[in-house]
Amino acid sequence: MRFFSALVAVLAAPVQAEDLTVVTWGGAYEAAQQQAIFAPFTEATGIDVTTARYDGSLTALKARAASEGWDVIDMLEPTAISACDAGLLARLDHAALTEGPADFAPAKLRECSMPQNVFATVMAYDPDAYPGIKPTSIADFFDTTRFPGKRAIRKSPDDILEWALLSEGVPPAQVYDLLSTDRGLRLAFRKLDQIREHIIWWQDAADPPRLLTEGRASMASGYNGRFFAAQQSGKALSVVWDGRIIGHEVWSIAKGTDAPESARAFIRFATRPDSMARLSERIPYGPARQSALPRIGLQPGTGIPMRDHLPNAPQHGPNYLVRDSLWHSHTADLRKRRFEAWLARGGDGG
Repeated sequence: MRFFSALVAVLAAPVQAEDLTVVTWGGAYEAAQQQAIFAPFTEATGIDVTTARYDGSLTALKARAASEGWDVIDMLEPTAISACDAGLLARLDHAALTEGPADFAPAKLRECSMPQNVFATVMAYDPDAYPGIKPTSIADFFDTTRFPGKRAIRKSPDDILEWALLSEGVPPAQVYDLLSTDRGLRLAFRKLDQIREHIIWWQDAADPPRLLTEGRASMASGYNGRFFAAQQSGKALSVVWDGRIIGHEVWSIAKGTDAPESARAFIRFATRPDSMARLSERIPYGPARQSALPRIGLQPGTGIPMRDHLPNAPQHGPNYLVRDSLWHSHTADLRKRRFEAWLARGGDGG
């Protein structure tokens, strides 16, 4: 009860001298944040929120945070880990920011970040390409005999190496241990060799739905939010949730912010279950808190039941992998080197 009393007091006390610059990604995502979090926070506290946009990179954080007065930053978790290691983010007192740390599992409350939402890399396909038997598993993505056609894949080792092992039957709990070995990397790249001649590489997140609807690819890897948007715009494509790779977006505070109290008040507000539920009702990213899931209802304006479209909704089945952000942060150079070697030599990744 003391926590809630303190929280109410903080949220009720305007701190006009500490208005915030919140850095985010723009587009439909930022519009959903504005409705679900930014405007309600300002109404509750009197603290104005100005937004800035960036590409999510550590380079942008280093170059712009101090000169542009960044306060709170929406980040991918691996980038936040690297930024924390580089001394670019403030350390957080999680006990002062949330009353329920266990509610965030399987997300981690890390030294410089608080989990906020869940997204996923998923497999989608063109239903016209498979008029009979449909793909249902991540193994089908690598089976060009039963399911012929081009595969649109992000030109990166991220996610596709995990999928390669999952398709071979490696349990999700063992994937990152195996990828930490030379044997595991070779196994993953050998699996990629099987579909090498069928790959169309993409780099823009808008590409996978377009490649499917244009008939240039039969299956694609991509982000669940992008496929959802394409479906809602009338595009005929189907999503397979099996083998989905779940990642986390987090809130962090820039080191040296001029508005530390406002920044902490914002994170307390943004990571409440009701705030997370409002965001998930507007855009198909799942809440990082378990207690927020039952609060999620229909999308305003469309009436779409949004829980059906969230990566961490239990009805999508148990075969998923939670991205190991610490592993991704610490192995970036190795994975890039092995992936580029595989691309260049056409071999098994080194």
